[in-house]
Amino acid sequence: MAASFLLSIHLFSRATGSHDLILTVIYAGGGILGWVVALPLIHILTVGRQPQIVLAGWVSLLGIVTIGATAGLYALQYRYFYAHWHAPFATRIWGYQLIYTTAVALYQFAVLGLRHLLPVGLALLLAVSIVMARRSR
Repeated sequence: MAASFLLSIHLFSRATGSHDLILTVIYAGGGILGWVVALPLIHILTVGRQPQIVLAGWVSLLGIVTIGATAGLYALQYRYFYAHWHAPFATRIWGYQLIYTTAVALYQFAVLGLRHLLPVGLALLLAVSIVMARRSR
């Protein structure tokens, strides 16, 4: 996913400014975390199934979990940045700020971050899914 991000900003002129290094780390972490979480889920849900179901499981679960993990890491970094201006921990206002900051971060990732996963990330997802589905049989 880090390679997809880097290719996106350099080949498609989607530069993000001075935050490219931390965003590369977030995308790499999301890819690693997505892989680690998706592997057992895919194995549990596709063991003994038909080959097309195994491939569909790989494509859908690996894609969804990787995007979710990357968006979650993005939201954590976003929250970390704004935590300095938020109310003290465990107050009612802090809870509201946590919920709304996380929601805004997830929305911003959906609007601005997903484009860095296309088309390279989609191609990598399909290639890895085909290889792993063949190995799973």
